[in-house]
Amino acid sequence: MFGAPTPEEARQRVIDGTSWEEFCELLKAAGSVLQRPGSPDDAFTRAEGVRYLTRLTRAALQAFVEHNDPMAPVLQRMVHETAKMGADNPDNYYENAAVDGRQTYRLHGTRGTVHYLELATQKGSYGQSRGMPPTGHLDARDMLVGADGRVEIVLSCDDPGPGVNWLPMEPDTGTLIVRQSRLDPATETLARLTLERVGGDGRPTPLDAERIDAGLRQAGMLVGGAAMIFADWAEGFTRHVNRLPRFDPATSNAMGGVPEIAYYHSYWRLAADEALVITAVPPPCDHWNFQLNNHWMESLDYRYDRIHVNSKTAAYEPDGSLRIVVAHDDPGHPNWIRTVGHTQGTMCFRWVRPEGPGEPPEPTCAVVRLDAIRP
Repeated sequence: MFGAPTPEEARQRVIDGTSWEEFCELLKAAGSVLQRPGSPDDAFTRAEGVRYLTRLTRAALQAFVEHNDPMAPVLQRMVHETAKMGADNPDNYYENAAVDGRQTYRLHGTRGTVHYLELATQKGSYGQSRGMPPTGHLDARDMLVGADGRVEIVLSCDDPGPGVNWLPMEPDTGTLIVRQSRLDPATETLARLTLERVGGDGRPTPLDAERIDAGLRQAGMLVGGAAMIFADWAEGFTRHVNRLPRFDPATSNAMGGVPEIAYYHSYWRLAADEALVITAVPPPCDHWNFQLNNHWMESLDYRYDRIHVNSKTAAYEPDGSLRIVVAHDDPGHPNWIRTVGHTQGTMCFRWVRPEGPGEPPEPTCAVVRLDAIRP
């Protein structure tokens, strides 16, 4: 169906089953990403791809059917340990909420001690195809925080004035994203935040057919759209296998990336007796990290295996430089990143708030024999 249906059309679509049927057709179409020529055809990668689509479906229904009411917004974890997309950062605790830029919201709670806290508002939502360009940004470094650690932020189109933490919106803002980066989860406390609409009573808008019709349509578009976008990215990364060139900032920002992060996305592929050695001299920056993903741009399971390293957990060379080793088997190096049964996939390096003139340094990559680096 082209364009949004009228309320009467939406009611009829729900009554006669069209809404559900079209949602199922969108899910079926999303499955074509598994069969496209650029997708690996081994059973393991295809199985991960099927699981990936089920995870996207679960996240999409949660976001657009269960919690898509900007009149009574809910901060939810759409991306987490078992729902991943777009090279999700293992250091991050993500939350997002549906908002309406024409409203005013109050976000309040405790700041915690998490290393990095960043709030952003964006146009549209994950279930739309035009990207999610930013409409506002607020960094914890710029927040006023009470002596008791409590913080309050106003989300609105109009500046509330001095002495108030303001996260700007525009009339067509549709999403709030909260990113928290813990470099050492054992010692850092997450911010605990609650979102409420100013003037609201917290009660959700009564369910109606129009919302269900729209929610199913957005959910289906997310599953198919995200799967196709990141499959395109992964296939593009194969043009520079086992390298880490800078990812286009404009593309990253349009898809909801953080402007103050320099991203290096690529593809990796290793034989059983090979290792990928990544070296760099860290520039002055807030922090950095490196992670290994599967072909579908899902971070590997960081709950059980060391698949990423950051500026806090890394061991450095005597001269302060950095050396990371990606390998199937333990090479005896302190910065060993496990492939966890994968022979290929995507990878991502981030410099967060790099300082200095010019481009931040591109990490250097070399494929070597595993035996050559064992002690």
